[in-house]
Formats: sequence, structure tokens, C-alpha cells
Amino acid sequence: MRKRRVVILGATGSIGQSARKVARNLPDGMEIVGMSAHSNAAELAAAAAEFPNARVVQTNGHDGEAKLIELATIPEADLVLIAIVGTAGLAPALAAIKAGKDIAVASKEILVLAGEIVMREARQRGVQVLPIDSEHNAIFQCLEGRSPSHVRRLILTCSGGPFRQTSEAELAHVTPEMALRHPTWSMGRKITIDSATLFNKALEMIEARWLFDIEMDRIDVVIHPQSIIHSLVEFVDGSQLAQLSRSDMCFPIQYAVTWPDRVAGSLAPLDLASVGRLEFEAPRTDVFPALRLAREAAAAGGSLPAVLNAANEIAVEAFLSGQIPFPRIWEIVEAAMQAHAVASHPELEELLAADREARATARRLIQAAKASSARAL
Repeated sequence: MRKRRVVILGATGSIGQSARKVARNLPDGMEIVGMSAHSNAAELAAAAAEFPNARVVQTNGHDGEAKLIELATIPEADLVLIAIVGTAGLAPALAAIKAGKDIAVASKEILVLAGEIVMREARQRGVQVLPIDSEHNAIFQCLEGRSPSHVRRLILTCSGGPFRQTSEAELAHVTPEMALRHPTWSMGRKITIDSATLFNKALEMIEARWLFDIEMDRIDVVIHPQSIIHSLVEFVDGSQLAQLSRSDMCFPIQYAVTWPDRVAGSLAPLDLASVGRLEFEAPRTDVFPALRLAREAAAAGGSLPAVLNAANEIAVEAFLSGQIPFPRIWEIVEAAMQAHAVASHPELEELLAADREARATARRLIQAAKASSARAL
């Protein structure tokens, strides 16, 4: 197995912490040569002390994007792991690809915003886009390079979040504290809210469409509360392959780093007898409309997925700050999508413009909703 020399963008977040753990456990397989953080200076300093040969940058100044691009293109790196929340990782991802480096993507928003462009650039440069999300990493393992023509369906599993059995009426009373209690995974605030609304799975559907060159009507979601089966591939002969492991992000990170090899490492294997039972159910798309909105965005294509993603980011911020109730997140996203004039096969600047427009639209909708609520009082 060759040693991968890795830059971690977002080294102090939950994915970055797991990546550092993998490097700690695989000293012969992974060397961290660069790390970034936005505002957690204390943890970044501790990480720098542990990995003293890594270049380190903090990005909470005016030139944050330029610092990320510089770090993503350093000559000594051959893999850039992008674990930045939101779309801030897009520019460094494209810069890394153009510099001939493989990228490992944990920030699903990059491919939702600009999947067509990112995958086209990767093909032209002959570099790999390796998935870090547990679901996409599972599909990547199950496919093992097989042609999309062999695939009938990709089946993304979903924990269902903390409200999978909550009634529609009760969702109106959900607080940020309640939504941040994920039953399976320990994640950042934004992705945890996305898991509660199922927008996380909606974004993953669009991401899978680009990663694996599979049309949206061949991508499905099944609720699996135990989060042991991380996703499945159904082939044209009707057989299905699944990838199983404990709920630990070190598994997909380690595989992305060591691919195409597998190494022993120190991760504990799965004990199915102790798990006992694996359960599955269909998502309640009538109560949780995020999956429907993802299908609509992907069917329209062009700039609409970027709008879905941007409006959701603003709506989640508003919910976390107490400005809107939980169900209004879906309403804000759908209204922003309906207000957008879709651009087909947009270039990057058009996508970024659509992103900015959607954020502005979502903010206006939030302010209008707050004004309406105030008048009602």
C-alpha cells in the first residue's frame, strides 16, 4: 500500500477529527501534509502540534478562500480531503483537481452545487473523486468499478433522524435542541438539522447522481434506523450488494485513503449478533418533503439544485436562531425553488449567481414570515 499525503480542509470539524484519527492509526498509510480550520484556533494548534510537518492555515479572515486554494494545491499533497461545511469547499476542490490531485469529498454541497462541472474536470484531468459520506462510500465499495449499465437502483439508507415517527402536527413544536439530538451519528449542527428534515438525504441523492453517473429515477431511499447498512446497490439481475460496518466515519475515510487497497488498521469489526435486528421502512415523503424537492430539482437540472442547497442553508440558520419553526425550512426551500428561473447547463459563475440569488430570496421569505407572525400577534 502506498502512503497517501493528505491535506484536510476542515481539520477541526467532526470529519476532520475522524481523518486525524485515521492518520494516527495508519502511520504507514497516511501522512497529513496540510490542515485548515475556520475559527477553532485552539484545536488547530493542538492538531499542528500532533502533526508538526503539516502546513496549517486558519481561514476566518478576508482571504480565507485564497488560503484554502493555496493549501489545496501544495506540491507535496496527492489527496485533498474536503470536510468544510457548505459550498466554501468548491473553489479549493476545483483548484486541487486542476493541480492533478485526487479529492475525497465529505462536503456534499460541492457536488449538489456544481456536480456536472466537478466531475467533468476530474475526468479531463484523470483524477479520482472519492466519496467520504458513509452512504456514497458504501455504494463506491459495492460498485467496485462496475458500469452504470449494470445498475438498476442505488439505494441510500437513512436513519430517519430523531423525528421519523413524529406526527406532522408535533413537528410544528420542534425546537433546535430537539432537532440536534441525532439518534445515531455525532455531527455538526447544520448536517444534524439536515438529517432531521431529511434534506441531508435529499442532497445525497443529487450527489449520488453525479458521483456514479446514475439518473435520479434510479436512486431511492430507505429508512434504516440502526445505521449498520450504509447503502445498497441493486443490479439489473435483481441481486443487491450492501456495505455494513459500525457507525464510525473512520471506516469510509480509511477506505478513501487506502483505496484501492484494504488494510487491517485498528477499527473494530461489526458483530451482527450483538446488533440483533436490522429494520427498514419507507420514508414519509408526505410529512418530510425534502426527498420530493430533491427529485424536482434534479429533474429540472441546471441551476435548480444549487438553489435547493443555498435556500436550505439559510433556512437552517434561521431555524437554529429561532426565527422560523421547523416545518418552515421545507416551505422556504420550495418557495425559493419556485421563484427561480432555471439556467440549463450553467457555467460556474451562473451557479454561484444562482446560489447568491437563492440566499437572498430565502432571507426575504424569512423576513416576510416573521413580519406576518408579528402582525398575527
